[in-house]
Amino acid sequence: MFRNVLVHIPTERSARPAVDCSISFAMGTGAHLDAIAIGYEATNIPFAAEGGAAVVSIYEVERERALERAESALRMFGTAARNADISYATRAISAIPADASAIIGASARLHDLTIVTQPQPGNDSYDDSIPQDVLFQAGGPVLFAPFTFHGAFSAKRIGICWDGSRLAARALRDAMPLLRQADALTVIAVTGSDPPPAECSADALVRHLARSGLPAQIDSFPSARSDIQPAILSIAADESLDLLVMGGFGHSRLQETLLGGVTRQMLRSMTVPVLMSH
Repeated sequence: MFRNVLVHIPTERSARPAVDCSISFAMGTGAHLDAIAIGYEATNIPFAAEGGAAVVSIYEVERERALERAESALRMFGTAARNADISYATRAISAIPADASAIIGASARLHDLTIVTQPQPGNDSYDDSIPQDVLFQAGGPVLFAPFTFHGAFSAKRIGICWDGSRLAARALRDAMPLLRQADALTVIAVTGSDPPPAECSADALVRHLARSGLPAQIDSFPSARSDIQPAILSIAADESLDLLVMGGFGHSRLQETLLGGVTRQMLRSMTVPVLMSH
Protein backbone atom coordinates (compact mmCIF):
# COMPACT_ATOMS: atom_id res chain seq x y z
CA MET A 1 0.00 0.00 0.00
CA PHE A 2 0.99 3.61 -0.48
CA ARG A 3 1.02 4.92 3.08
CA ASN A 4 3.42 7.85 2.73
CA VAL A 5 3.64 9.88 -0.49
CA LEU A 6 5.92 12.78 -1.39
CA VAL A 7 5.01 15.46 -3.92
CA HIS A 8 7.30 18.08 -5.43
CA ILE A 9 5.48 21.41 -5.76
CA PRO A 10 7.13 23.55 -8.48
CA THR A 11 8.04 27.15 -7.72
CA GLU A 12 9.00 28.33 -11.23
CA ARG A 13 6.00 26.98 -13.16
CA SER A 14 2.37 26.12 -12.50
CA ALA A 15 1.89 24.08 -9.34
CA ARG A 16 -1.67 23.09 -10.28
CA PRO A 17 -0.89 19.69 -11.93
CA ALA A 18 1.14 18.53 -8.92
CA VAL A 19 -1.45 19.83 -6.46
CA ASP A 20 -4.44 18.28 -8.23
CA CYS A 21 -2.76 14.94 -8.89
CA SER A 22 -1.22 14.47 -5.44
CA ILE A 23 -4.22 15.52 -3.38
CA SER A 24 -6.67 13.39 -5.36
CA PHE A 25 -4.19 10.49 -5.14
CA ALA A 26 -4.06 10.85 -1.36
CA MET A 27 -7.85 11.06 -1.17
CA GLY A 28 -8.21 7.87 -3.19
CA THR A 29 -5.58 5.85 -1.33
CA GLY A 30 -5.76 7.27 2.18
CA ALA A 31 -2.06 8.05 2.08
CA HIS A 32 -0.31 10.74 4.10
CA LEU A 33 1.05 13.41 1.75
CA ASP A 34 4.29 15.34 2.30
CA ALA A 35 4.69 18.36 0.01
CA ILE A 36 8.10 19.89 -0.61
CA ALA A 37 8.76 23.11 -2.51
CA ILE A 38 12.23 24.42 -3.30
CA GLY A 39 13.05 28.05 -3.94
CA TYR A 40 16.17 28.18 -6.08
CA GLU A 41 18.96 30.48 -4.95
CA ALA A 42 20.91 32.33 -7.61
CA THR A 43 24.51 31.21 -7.99
CA ASN A 44 25.73 34.18 -10.02
CA ILE A 45 25.80 36.77 -7.24
CA PRO A 46 27.65 39.84 -8.56
CA PHE A 47 30.93 40.89 -6.95
CA ALA A 48 30.46 43.52 -4.25
CA ALA A 49 33.19 46.13 -3.97
CA GLU A 50 32.23 46.81 -0.36
CA GLY A 51 33.76 43.51 0.75
CA GLY A 52 32.79 40.26 2.41
CA ALA A 53 30.05 41.63 4.64
CA ALA A 54 28.18 42.99 1.61
CA VAL A 55 28.46 39.64 -0.17
CA VAL A 56 27.05 37.83 2.87
CA SER A 57 24.15 40.29 2.97
CA ILE A 58 23.39 39.73 -0.72
CA TYR A 59 23.36 35.96 -0.23
CA GLU A 60 21.07 36.29 2.79
CA VAL A 61 18.58 38.40 0.83
CA GLU A 62 18.67 35.86 -2.01
CA ARG A 63 17.98 32.99 0.42
CA GLU A 64 15.04 34.87 1.90
CA ARG A 65 13.57 35.52 -1.54
CA ALA A 66 14.03 31.88 -2.56
CA LEU A 67 12.34 30.68 0.63
CA GLU A 68 9.42 33.05 0.06
CA ARG A 69 8.91 31.58 -3.43
CA ALA A 70 8.75 28.11 -1.89
CA GLU A 71 6.34 29.20 0.82
CA SER A 72 4.13 30.93 -1.75
CA ALA A 73 3.89 27.75 -3.84
CA LEU A 74 2.92 25.76 -0.76
CA ARG A 75 0.15 28.14 0.27
CA MET A 76 -1.98 27.04 -2.69
CA PHE A 77 -1.25 23.40 -1.88
CA GLY A 78 -2.13 23.91 1.79
CA THR A 79 -5.47 25.48 0.98
CA ALA A 80 -6.43 22.61 -1.34
CA ALA A 81 -5.17 19.97 1.12
CA ARG A 82 -7.19 21.44 4.00
CA ASN A 83 -10.32 21.55 1.86
CA ALA A 84 -9.76 17.90 0.91
CA ASP A 85 -9.37 16.94 4.59
CA ILE A 86 -6.31 14.75 3.99
CA SER A 87 -3.32 14.04 6.21
CA TYR A 88 -0.46 16.22 5.00
CA ALA A 89 2.65 18.19 5.91
CA THR A 90 4.63 20.84 4.03
CA ARG A 91 8.28 21.76 3.81
CA ALA A 92 9.59 24.93 2.18
CA ILE A 93 13.32 25.17 1.62
CA SER A 94 15.80 27.26 -0.33
CA ALA A 95 18.78 25.74 -2.13
CA ILE A 96 21.09 26.27 -5.03
CA PRO A 97 20.06 24.15 -8.04
CA ALA A 98 22.95 21.72 -7.56
CA ASP A 99 21.68 20.81 -4.09
CA ALA A 100 17.96 20.82 -4.83
CA SER A 101 17.84 17.45 -6.62
CA ALA A 102 19.90 15.78 -3.89
CA ILE A 103 17.56 17.10 -1.19
CA ILE A 104 14.34 15.89 -2.79
CA GLY A 105 15.98 12.65 -3.94
CA ALA A 106 16.99 11.86 -0.36
CA SER A 107 13.48 12.72 0.87
CA ALA A 108 11.93 10.40 -1.72
CA ARG A 109 13.81 7.38 -0.34
CA LEU A 110 11.66 7.34 2.78
CA HIS A 111 8.36 7.50 0.90
CA ASP A 112 6.37 4.78 -0.84
CA LEU A 113 5.83 6.95 -3.93
CA THR A 114 6.92 10.34 -5.22
CA ILE A 115 4.72 12.53 -7.42
CA VAL A 116 6.30 15.02 -9.81
CA THR A 117 5.17 17.04 -12.81
CA GLN A 118 6.30 16.14 -16.33
CA PRO A 119 9.06 18.45 -17.62
CA GLN A 120 7.55 21.05 -19.91
CA PRO A 121 9.13 21.17 -23.39
CA GLY A 122 10.67 24.51 -24.20
CA ASN A 123 10.52 25.67 -20.59
CA ASP A 124 13.94 26.57 -19.19
CA SER A 125 13.32 25.99 -15.51
CA TYR A 126 15.15 24.28 -12.67
CA ASP A 127 11.82 22.63 -11.85
CA ASP A 128 12.09 20.73 -15.14
CA SER A 129 15.31 18.97 -14.10
CA ILE A 130 13.94 17.72 -10.78
CA PRO A 131 11.56 14.98 -12.07
CA GLN A 132 14.17 12.96 -13.97
CA ASP A 133 16.70 13.35 -11.14
CA VAL A 134 14.13 12.01 -8.67
CA LEU A 135 13.55 8.97 -10.88
CA PHE A 136 17.24 8.08 -10.61
CA GLN A 137 17.63 8.87 -6.92
CA ALA A 138 14.37 7.85 -5.23
CA GLY A 139 14.88 4.09 -5.09
CA GLY A 140 11.14 3.67 -5.59
CA PRO A 141 8.26 4.48 -7.93
CA VAL A 142 7.75 7.97 -9.33
CA LEU A 143 4.37 9.12 -10.65
CA PHE A 144 4.66 11.72 -13.41
CA ALA A 145 1.63 13.98 -13.87
CA PRO A 146 1.41 15.56 -17.34
CA PHE A 147 2.01 19.31 -17.25
CA THR A 148 -1.50 19.65 -18.67
CA PHE A 149 -3.03 17.59 -15.84
CA HIS A 150 -6.05 18.97 -14.02
CA GLY A 151 -8.90 17.46 -12.07
CA ALA A 152 -8.73 14.18 -10.17
CA PHE A 153 -6.26 11.33 -10.53
CA SER A 154 -7.83 8.02 -11.57
CA ALA A 155 -6.33 4.58 -12.09
CA LYS A 156 -9.35 2.54 -13.10
CA ARG A 157 -7.89 1.55 -16.47
CA ILE A 158 -4.13 0.84 -16.41
CA GLY A 159 -1.70 -0.03 -19.17
CA ILE A 160 1.37 -2.11 -18.23
CA CYS A 161 4.24 -1.55 -20.67
CA TRP A 162 6.00 -4.89 -20.81
CA ASP A 163 9.17 -6.20 -22.46
CA GLY A 164 10.16 -8.78 -19.85
CA SER A 165 13.03 -6.66 -18.52
CA ARG A 166 14.10 -6.11 -14.91
CA LEU A 167 12.97 -2.49 -15.10
CA ALA A 168 9.51 -3.46 -16.35
CA ALA A 169 9.24 -6.04 -13.56
CA ARG A 170 10.25 -3.46 -10.96
CA ALA A 171 7.59 -1.05 -12.19
CA LEU A 172 5.00 -3.85 -12.18
CA ARG A 173 5.70 -4.68 -8.53
CA ASP A 174 5.76 -1.03 -7.48
CA ALA A 175 2.40 -0.40 -9.14
CA MET A 176 0.70 -3.47 -7.65
CA PRO A 177 -1.39 -1.54 -5.08
CA LEU A 178 -2.96 0.39 -7.96
CA LEU A 179 -3.29 -2.67 -10.20
CA ARG A 180 -5.28 -4.47 -7.49
CA GLN A 181 -7.82 -1.64 -7.44
CA ALA A 182 -8.15 -1.20 -11.21
CA ASP A 183 -11.20 -2.13 -13.25
CA ALA A 184 -9.25 -3.08 -16.39
CA LEU A 185 -5.62 -3.96 -17.14
CA THR A 186 -3.96 -3.94 -20.55
CA VAL A 187 -0.52 -5.45 -21.08
CA ILE A 188 1.16 -3.39 -23.79
CA ALA A 189 3.69 -5.79 -25.25
CA VAL A 190 6.29 -4.29 -27.56
CA THR A 191 7.91 -7.03 -29.62
CA GLY A 192 11.26 -6.54 -31.26
CA SER A 193 13.91 -8.70 -32.90
CA ASP A 194 14.99 -10.07 -29.49
CA PRO A 195 11.84 -11.31 -27.69
CA PRO A 196 11.95 -11.96 -23.94
CA PRO A 197 12.24 -15.53 -22.62
CA ALA A 198 8.98 -17.46 -22.51
CA GLU A 199 9.15 -17.40 -18.70
CA CYS A 200 8.62 -13.62 -18.69
CA SER A 201 6.69 -13.11 -21.90
CA ALA A 202 3.48 -11.09 -22.10
CA ASP A 203 1.47 -14.33 -22.02
CA ALA A 204 3.33 -15.42 -18.89
CA LEU A 205 2.60 -12.04 -17.30
CA VAL A 206 -1.12 -12.39 -18.02
CA ARG A 207 -1.14 -15.83 -16.39
CA HIS A 208 0.77 -14.44 -13.41
CA LEU A 209 -1.75 -11.61 -12.97
CA ALA A 210 -4.68 -14.02 -13.33
CA ARG A 211 -3.36 -16.10 -10.42
CA SER A 212 -3.65 -12.93 -8.31
CA GLY A 213 -7.21 -12.37 -9.46
CA LEU A 214 -6.20 -9.63 -11.90
CA PRO A 215 -7.46 -10.42 -15.42
CA ALA A 216 -5.65 -8.57 -18.20
CA GLN A 217 -5.77 -8.38 -21.96
CA ILE A 218 -2.75 -8.11 -24.26
CA ASP A 219 -2.25 -5.42 -26.86
CA SER A 220 0.89 -6.44 -28.73
CA PHE A 221 2.63 -4.75 -31.61
CA PRO A 222 6.00 -5.08 -33.37
CA SER A 223 7.76 -1.77 -33.65
CA ALA A 224 11.04 -0.08 -34.39
CA ARG A 225 12.50 1.88 -31.46
CA SER A 226 11.45 5.25 -32.93
CA ASP A 227 7.80 4.15 -33.15
CA ILE A 228 7.35 2.70 -29.66
CA GLN A 229 6.38 5.80 -27.71
CA PRO A 230 3.74 7.02 -30.21
CA ALA A 231 2.30 3.50 -30.39
CA ILE A 232 2.02 3.27 -26.59
CA LEU A 233 0.21 6.59 -26.41
CA SER A 234 -2.06 5.53 -29.27
CA ILE A 235 -3.07 2.41 -27.33
CA ALA A 236 -3.58 4.54 -24.22
CA ALA A 237 -6.02 6.69 -26.18
CA ASP A 238 -7.79 3.76 -27.87
CA GLU A 239 -8.24 1.92 -24.56
CA SER A 240 -9.08 5.08 -22.58
CA LEU A 241 -6.28 4.31 -20.14
CA ASP A 242 -5.94 6.45 -17.01
CA LEU A 243 -2.38 5.42 -16.17
CA LEU A 244 0.67 3.84 -17.79
CA VAL A 245 3.19 1.73 -15.85
CA MET A 246 6.70 1.33 -17.24
CA GLY A 247 10.35 0.94 -16.36
CA GLY A 248 12.46 4.06 -16.61
CA PHE A 249 15.97 4.10 -18.11
CA GLY A 250 18.75 1.55 -17.74
CA HIS A 251 22.05 1.91 -15.92
CA SER A 252 23.78 2.63 -19.21
CA ARG A 253 22.48 4.37 -22.31
CA LEU A 254 24.03 1.50 -24.32
CA GLN A 255 22.24 -1.11 -22.20
CA GLU A 256 18.74 0.36 -22.18
CA THR A 257 15.94 -2.10 -22.79
CA LEU A 258 13.53 -1.67 -25.65
CA LEU A 259 11.06 0.19 -23.46
CA GLY A 260 13.70 1.90 -21.36
CA GLY A 261 15.00 3.58 -24.50
CA VAL A 262 11.75 5.48 -24.95
CA THR A 263 11.67 6.97 -21.46
CA ARG A 264 12.92 10.35 -22.62
CA GLN A 265 10.32 10.48 -25.39
CA MET A 266 7.58 9.55 -22.92
CA LEU A 267 8.69 12.28 -20.52
CA ARG A 268 8.42 14.78 -23.36
CA SER A 269 5.08 13.63 -24.78
CA MET A 270 2.99 11.84 -22.14
CA THR A 271 -0.76 12.39 -22.35
CA VAL A 272 -1.77 10.45 -19.21
CA PRO A 273 -0.02 10.00 -15.84
CA VAL A 274 2.89 7.55 -15.98
CA LEU A 275 4.27 5.54 -13.07
CA MET A 276 7.96 4.78 -13.62
CA SER A 277 10.53 2.84 -11.63
CA HIS A 278 14.29 2.81 -12.03
